[in-house]
Amino acid sequence: MDTATDVPHPPPAVDRPSPLTLPVVLVGVVLVAMSISGTAVALPSIGRDLDTSGAPLSWVVAGYNLAFAAMTLIAGSAADRIGRRRVFVVAALVFAAGFLVTALNPSIIVIDIARIASGAGGAGIMAAGGAILASSYDGAARNRAFALMGTMAGIGIAIGPTLSGLLIDATGWRGGFVVFTVVSLLVALGATRARESRANVSGPVDWAGSALFVALLSLLMFALLEAPTLGWLHPGILITGIAGLVALVLFGVVQRRSPAPVLAPALVANRGFLGWSLATLTTSIGFLGVLVFLPTYLQAAGLSPSAAGVAMLLLTAPVLIVPMVAVTLVNKGVPARLLITIALVLVVAGNLWLMALNADHAVAAVTAPLVMIGVGMGASFGITDGQAMALVPANAVGMAAGFLNTLRGTAEALVIAAFSASLVGLLATKFGDTSRAAAVGAGRLTSGAEAEELNAFTWSWHLTQLGVGLLCLVLSVVVVTLIRGRAARARSTT
Repeated sequence: MDTATDVPHPPPAVDRPSPLTLPVVLVGVVLVAMSISGTAVALPSIGRDLDTSGAPLSWVVAGYNLAFAAMTLIAGSAADRIGRRRVFVVAALVFAAGFLVTALNPSIIVIDIARIASGAGGAGIMAAGGAILASSYDGAARNRAFALMGTMAGIGIAIGPTLSGLLIDATGWRGGFVVFTVVSLLVALGATRARESRANVSGPVDWAGSALFVALLSLLMFALLEAPTLGWLHPGILITGIAGLVALVLFGVVQRRSPAPVLAPALVANRGFLGWSLATLTTSIGFLGVLVFLPTYLQAAGLSPSAAGVAMLLLTAPVLIVPMVAVTLVNKGVPARLLITIALVLVVAGNLWLMALNADHAVAAVTAPLVMIGVGMGASFGITDGQAMALVPANAVGMAAGFLNTLRGTAEALVIAAFSASLVGLLATKFGDTSRAAAVGAGRLTSGAEAEELNAFTWSWHLTQLGVGLLCLVLSVVVVTLIRGRAARARSTT
């Protein structure tokens, strides 16, 4: 007997991912999420340092989110075609360059452009990072990798305002952006060790659809941000707004005729999928305006950047904890429709409760509403994607995932623009002076008139929150109708 045959042979060599692959992608995800939630804390400091306010200051956050939303689908497609590692490395370098220019430049216009570049880089990090994980791991390892990716995104959103406030107090707002630059460069360096991969893609690229999507989002966002300063009937605003609506219509036409659409019409026609998608849109609307603009109000009311950042944990900490709780409840048999209904009620009630905001006891006034909104958003994070993806065919899951991420990004961009337009527009009505309104909206109060301006700022917040709360209420009714309607049809067919 040949004993050599009894010796177990080693398994065939497997092209295992680099040990750096997962941590590098996860750090990139944290940076992108922190830049979404944390930069808002720096706005008052940037405004004071550069003597700017209004739309130019709002673009620091809005431009980032616009580019992130507009480039997510495009970055994902590019990663599949030209290489996931290559796109990730380039995106991380663009992300870092945007932060470096932001830290060093004295011009708000250049900073706005740099923030747009960082947003495009962030889109590439998220899209290519997910593709790298999908191509590097399989089975249980892939599930763990994506679970960690979601968790790290939640951590980034949760700690972004707090860490940014601490960095600003310690190093100034420019120092905080330098720290992001350094870490981003380390991410790009680490990503060079990841394995390269590409998809076997041969179909046409829907360049027309991609260009129209970027155009419609940019035009509508420009109109919303600039209208309070220029006036809603200003020719530039009217032309831009109409052009954005025309681009929206053309986008729909192109998607119906394209052989490889960015967004298949059949996906939107799926009532259940649309209902769960609108659920994530609704919670994002109720969450983002508060996340971005409340730190400015809190600092105007006397809190330091670090104290405002800590207070924002009331909103962001539940986003870190609640998603896993919601998933566990669904896995134990609690109906997902019941949980999302509760989540929507919390978001609506929390936003309406913020009408009790006052400068004398700002933190006490926002504690319960922020926790309610955070819990609602966290529950949405935990269940909407899984419920929506379960309702689409296997050959459309990639497009569906891209649509959900793009919808979130679009909501973030437009909510920031609309929220800013509302606050500044109401203040302009109160003061009859758009420059003064923009300064107060940026948290810069006039010496000797602080009480009057803070009262006006509070009033504008109350009316804006009323509008946000009512919009979320209407959308919530639509969501419940769509998902319950689908459930009723499903029962009738069994």
